[in-house]
Amino acid sequence: MKRLLLVRHGESEWNAVRRLQGQADIRLSSKGETQAAGLASTIAQLAPDQVITSDLCRAKRTAELLGFPNAVCDARLREIDVGDWTGKSIADIIAADPDGYRGWRAGTFAPPGGEVWQTFTDRTALAVRSSMKTADRLLVVCHGGVIRALLQTLLQLEPRRIIPVGPASLTILAMKPNEQDMRLEVFNFAPGGPVVNAPD
Repeated sequence: MKRLLLVRHGESEWNAVRRLQGQADIRLSSKGETQAAGLASTIAQLAPDQVITSDLCRAKRTAELLGFPNAVCDARLREIDVGDWTGKSIADIIAADPDGYRGWRAGTFAPPGGEVWQTFTDRTALAVRSSMKTADRLLVVCHGGVIRALLQTLLQLEPRRIIPVGPASLTILAMKPNEQDMRLEVFNFAPGGPVVNAPD
């Protein structure tokens, strides 16, 4: 059975205050460090044979805390670029442009200067598919938007049907031998219990 293990980074300093970060290089909060370390034993049991990570520091640090300081960095796994919304409070964005925010979460709207959803799904899929060719259990340490994009690409789950992925949570996709389609095996698992109302 081939498996794709998707981990969102632990809580960042901007996640903690509900600021949209996109590709801003924001560090983990102290809570995020604890969250990532808490997931390490679960990941160890799954024994990934290849590990790749976004090159943003919150993802790289999460990979380190999971036990993979030498994970291969790939800029294609960066979060979606949110353009002019970078650093803004989610509450302020919703207050100013509720339709735009809903459209952005659904993958149908890009903020001014931001990345188009299709461009985002294309680059994240390329990164993962190239690594899956040589791995049976590929661990990808990345971002919530990246996981939603991959769920659309690999499972045809539209982003508007997916809740925000919890910080330091694990999602697993599996594919049986001689099959081409992946199936959702685990979604949004965290050792401390499910995370609802997670920050974007």
